[in-house]
Amino acid sequence: MRHLRTAIASAIAGLGLVAALGTAPAVSAAPAPAASTPATIAAYNGSGENAAANRAFFDAVMKSVAEKRAANPGVLAVTVTYSTASAPSFRTQIANSTRIWNSSVSNVRLQEGSNADFTYREGNDPRGSYASTNGHGRGFIFLDYRQNQQYNSTRVTTHETGHVLGLPDTYSGPCSQLMSGGGPGPSCTNAQPDANERSRVNYLWQNGFAAALAGTAS
Repeated sequence: MRHLRTAIASAIAGLGLVAALGTAPAVSAAPAPAASTPATIAAYNGSGENAAANRAFFDAVMKSVAEKRAANPGVLAVTVTYSTASAPSFRTQIANSTRIWNSSVSNVRLQEGSNADFTYREGNDPRGSYASTNGHGRGFIFLDYRQNQQYNSTRVTTHETGHVLGLPDTYSGPCSQLMSGGGPGPSCTNAQPDANERSRVNYLWQNGFAAALAGTAS
């Protein structure tokens, strides 16, 4: 999960599993990338631009959800809707990621459906997997074929989805931290957020969401 590109500043920022994430099952129907694609993804540089891009993606998704909630004030649950139409090879991994997050947090729920707040896409990209936003309440997660064949694919997908929910990268963290990405090395296949990550997501969607919802009325 190397980069997060955001059209707001035309910046590309690294996001995810970089050096190694463990052995991943082959992704069905995934064509081999071009010969020029590197076998591994360059190390994440920890720049402030990356942190800003992570935040921009989260804010875009939250804005999309807030606008729908404002239009339907009787709906109490915070539900983030996604589409897998552009990532058919990864439906199993995405479903696993959704189950992991929905069983880990209580203040937000992921759900596949129409009028999506964000989408998943698939393809070949030498930068690996990343999340992106146009800054107008919509975004997508890109899942790279090669990276998801080399690394644990469910960890890749769940990590990237963590950015949707507001979590930053923490590459210096242990394997027990989902958002540590490739930092712990190739033996790490953990796809579960730890207690601090779960608590942070619950906090953001209880408190941060209220601010986003209020902003739609201004």
